[in-house]
Amino acid sequence: MTTTDPSTVIRCPNCETLNRVRPVAKGTPRCRSCKERLPWIVNATTASFDAEVDAAVPVLVDLWAPWCGPCRQVAPILQRMALDRAGAFKVVKVNVDEEPELSARFAVQSIPMMLLFVDGREVDRMIGASPMEQMRNWVDSRQAAAGGAAG
Repeated sequence: MTTTDPSTVIRCPNCETLNRVRPVAKGTPRCRSCKERLPWIVNATTASFDAEVDAAVPVLVDLWAPWCGPCRQVAPILQRMALDRAGAFKVVKVNVDEEPELSARFAVQSIPMMLLFVDGREVDRMIGASPMEQMRNWVDSRQAAAGGAAG
């Protein structure tokens, strides 16, 4: 029986060290070398999804596909948000072409679709590409409404 390693490798933007990060429900990742908080962006599969959204910080799930132009527009916005909010925010990316079970679970009919999870539960969703400021405002307002910690 083969088991897959659910960890993700994240390069520290401060010192360039590669860090292996596993899904955790408490705490946030820090660089093993310089101890700076890491931007937390991971890819999820059907098998790893529930563990990835169970986090101590708000989790934005990006349901996307490589052929989708608006999805490619959203990707750098999410990367910037994860960098700006390192230690206070997590991005989980799900390729809908590779994970049809998750597409069905969340009734995905249009992408990009963002799902916001606070304390392990979905609190809102947004369909389509939005500018960074609108995305940040959406996350902040829904997080506050759900009673999550400020990011």
